Amino acid sequence: MDILKIALEVFLAVTGVFLVFLILAHKGKGGGMSDMFGGAMSSTMGGSSVAERNLNRITVGMALVWLAAIVGLGLVVRFQG
Repeated sequence: MDILKIALEVFLAVTGVFLVFLILAHKGKGGGMSDMFGGAMSSTMGGSSVAERNLNRITVGMALVWLAAIVGLGLVVRFQG
């Protein structure tokens, strides 16, 4: 069980850091890192660009993976002893 706990802790840390970078890549009031991938090419009709929508999807997916790692780690710690 200790190996599983350590693996989940490492996985949680890696996904957490990756999630922070994904959140920081989003476009705020100005531009974001998504502009590097075609975000500046979006139309002026108020819709979000393809790059921003894909970044949103990846961020939500990574947040769900991060949440699953937290729940898994909590279950391992709860039923360890």
